[in-house]
Amino acid sequence: RIFRTSTPFEKKHLHHLLFLPNMIRAATRRLPTNYARSMSTVAVVGSAGGIGQPLAMLMKLNSLVTDLRCYDVVPVNKGVAADISHIATPAKCTGYVGDDEILDALDGCDVVIIPAGVPRKPGMTRDDLFTTNAKIVQMVAEACAKACPKAMLCIISNPVNSTVPIVAETLKKAGTYDAKRLFGVTTLD
Repeated sequence: RIFRTSTPFEKKHLHHLLFLPNMIRAATRRLPTNYARSMSTVAVVGSAGGIGQPLAMLMKLNSLVTDLRCYDVVPVNKGVAADISHIATPAKCTGYVGDDEILDALDGCDVVIIPAGVPRKPGMTRDDLFTTNAKIVQMVAEACAKACPKAMLCIISNPVNSTVPIVAETLKKAGTYDAKRLFGVTTLD
């Protein structure tokens, strides 16, 4: 089994990721037909984690995706991408690792999905979680502003109500902000 869930949060909320392909499909229905056909390059930033792995698998299975790019800072990510590439779909899957490969992973992407970050652990406050994940999300947003300024960004990193504004402000500073292309992916439980 390459896909595992280890934290109670991941076990409880993993089923909500099944709706992400439907969200992307629904978003493309509102776009011109030729744009929906061309939306094919998707990057999952944080693809080696408990949420990123099954999410990357679901993106590989999505018929709209022809180029899937899996990025993470941990070296095991190349193996995750290799495993996902064996799923029998036409989509190409490539793994990227480390800070020096993030721009290559994001170059020209149509959709960037960001589950990167740390999950909330017992005893951890929302402020602790924010401090850690805000730095990660800001770094990814800066890279997106350079490599794929027109991409749709889907932020999953918690706390979503705080990380989405971080991304928005980072994109505004870079001059690439578009409110119609920034999404916070969450659920109410």
